[in-house]
Amino acid sequence: MSTVAYDSTAVLGRHLQRIRHSPGVVILTQTMPITMLLFFGFVFGSALATPGQEYRAFLVPGLLAATAAGGIMTGMFQSAQDAQRGVMDRFRTLPMSRVAVPLGQTAADLLTTVVGMVPLVLVGLAVGWRIEGGVGGALGAFGLLLLFRFAANWVGAYLGLLIRNEEIAGQLGSVTFVLPLLSNAYIPTEGLPGWLRVVTEWNPLSAVAAAVRDLCGNTPPNPDAAWPTAEPVAGALLWSLLLLVVFVPLTVRRYTRSGE
Repeated sequence: MSTVAYDSTAVLGRHLQRIRHSPGVVILTQTMPITMLLFFGFVFGSALATPGQEYRAFLVPGLLAATAAGGIMTGMFQSAQDAQRGVMDRFRTLPMSRVAVPLGQTAADLLTTVVGMVPLVLVGLAVGWRIEGGVGGALGAFGLLLLFRFAANWVGAYLGLLIRNEEIAGQLGSVTFVLPLLSNAYIPTEGLPGWLRVVTEWNPLSAVAAAVRDLCGNTPPNPDAAWPTAEPVAGALLWSLLLLVVFVPLTVRRYTRSGE
């Protein structure tokens, strides 16, 4: 096993143990979408033009995308907590790969996300959501969700290393709940004012949500939308890869230099 893989596996195990003993942030990010599904789907859904069950079928992919974006909050909090408590400093004194520490953290988050999405999917199926796009479409949708979660967690890891304070990170993490509100996760964008529609359709979360709906056979993409939302599968892939290309080296560099 290579040095990076061995060191990353060790850090991954450490993070899984930490999540096991302090699961608060993970539980919050995983249970909030279920609460919102029940609240929006049955309270607000009845006030919309579409029937309640049809809206819930629209809403579930959006909540899955919002869960993927929650990687920003968990990554930021965990990195800031480790930086403030001196864990990062101790890691830097060890003869281990510099990329292994943030990679192990993001890999652990990805594994917990796989498990955490199961209850939301089951509740979604119970309230009327159906996967009409076949097994291939479903696998593609969940692959995109995990890729975006992985990219979002790197963004959060970088921000946490910048902040280096778990209290501030926890407060700023709540701001990430605004991202789904400025996307098509909860409502279609067609009826929004011009400037707001542009903002929401260029939000990476909108491309991910639209891609999940398309691959699961729920709602076809709107051809009149901005390109990332009109071609959501390609848009979601490009957004995720762009975030990785930008934030992986930034995070590793920040981790390496934060002890200087």
